[in-house]
Amino acid sequence: MSEIFFFDTYAFIETIRGNPKYESFESAAIITTIFNLAELNYILKKEMTKERADGYTQDYSVFLVEVTLEDIKTAMDFKTKNRKLSIPDAVGYIVAKKFGAKFVTGDGDFENLPNVEFIR
Repeated sequence: MSEIFFFDTYAFIETIRGNPKYESFESAAIITTIFNLAELNYILKKEMTKERADGYTQDYSVFLVEVTLEDIKTAMDFKTKNRKLSIPDAVGYIVAKKFGAKFVTGDGDFENLPNVEFIR
């Protein structure tokens, strides 16, 4: 089985912007949550047309995995200990752990956490 990577919103934004450090993930097994896609869509709509933003969001929807109520509860426990994290980040980190995926981000709040592939 190949390695699985969880892309947080930061990773998607850097991919869209063409950051060469993210090129190695082009053919990787990627997962994400609906929370990250919501955050991505919002950020993109501030930077580009609605059509382009919605297009990227649609393209990345193939990477979606289910988020359960247990995931939410565990993520909010995690967030109470890591208050700077956004809800999408906390949920994503917990879902990544559940799937045995490396959490890929350049978000400084994750720099020293385990199971994180920190890329800027």
